Amino acid sequence: MNAIQGVNPHHSTGSVYHGGDLAAARAAFPDAPEPWLDLSTGINPNAYPMPKLDPEIWARLPDRGRLQSLERVAAERYGVANGASVVAAPGTQALIQLLARLRGASEIGILDFTYAEYEKVWRGVGAKPYIVETLDALAEFDVAVVVNPNNPDGRLIPEQGLVALASKMARRGGLLIVDEAFMDVMPAGYSLAPKLPDGAVVLRSFGKTYGLAGVRLGFAIASAKLGEELRGMLGPWAVSGPAIEIGCAGLADREWLARSIADLLDHSAALDQALLRHGFGLVGGSPLFRLASHPNANLIFQALARQGVLLRRFPARPEWLRIAPPGNRTALDRLNRALERARELEQTR
Repeated sequence: MNAIQGVNPHHSTGSVYHGGDLAAARAAFPDAPEPWLDLSTGINPNAYPMPKLDPEIWARLPDRGRLQSLERVAAERYGVANGASVVAAPGTQALIQLLARLRGASEIGILDFTYAEYEKVWRGVGAKPYIVETLDALAEFDVAVVVNPNNPDGRLIPEQGLVALASKMARRGGLLIVDEAFMDVMPAGYSLAPKLPDGAVVLRSFGKTYGLAGVRLGFAIASAKLGEELRGMLGPWAVSGPAIEIGCAGLADREWLARSIADLLDHSAALDQALLRHGFGLVGGSPLFRLASHPNANLIFQALARQGVLLRRFPARPEWLRIAPPGNRTALDRLNRALERARELEQTR
């Protein structure tokens, strides 16, 4: 890897580069000032306040009763329909890998340019992933994946279209996976969880919206049968005791969520203004991330990284940069200064 390439897109995950890899950024740009301003993820920059935890929780195995309480709180928070099963797991990434093992070497259709782990994980179990451009094209596959809202462009598909697709797939024994990792901060009426149809499973992430990715907590909303299969594959004590308690507190705190969404919308609007002022085009996004385009995106990525500001780049889409909204005025000012310096560098070339 060299500084011209910046952060290696194949670093540490085999074939997929993810945002948030500060170790790789520090290795590529060793002279960058500390601390880094990491805007490369879709994680809330202002985390849910950590609840007070009983010290004994660190010394004993997770309590099954408390895990069931967490799943009930999650069901209420996500508006899960009666008869559906909510399965807590150590992050949605774990559930993606379990679903791939469960379905085996199926033909899988993935809607649009999206979260690359789906393609990687299914290839790992001998499947043939195909990237398709329309929802209708997914109906012929054994497994279909829709990330909603999509990462990185924020495209949203109404639940009516997903219900229809799931029904078509269910008649053939297929499975529709709807990844709603960023749904918490989106308008009501798009989540499939309240109307979960046969042949569908919905994945939800805790860490992104609540700014606690290190807790490693996610949920599958599935039929009772699929839910039991996932529980069997997870085994006992898959979710830690602290994660259970933090999840229970956060998911039940609707007032905090409402305030956080309002703040994210304000921060995102301020970021949009900054990006437009510095010559970017806005492609899309969500309140947790913005996708912007620029003809010199790689140059800007490098210029900002040398100033200790990390963005998310896409080797397959070299004109794109994904940028998380800075969580406060100080961070926004630092980004603006870095973009101004990058623009000055661009004008001298």
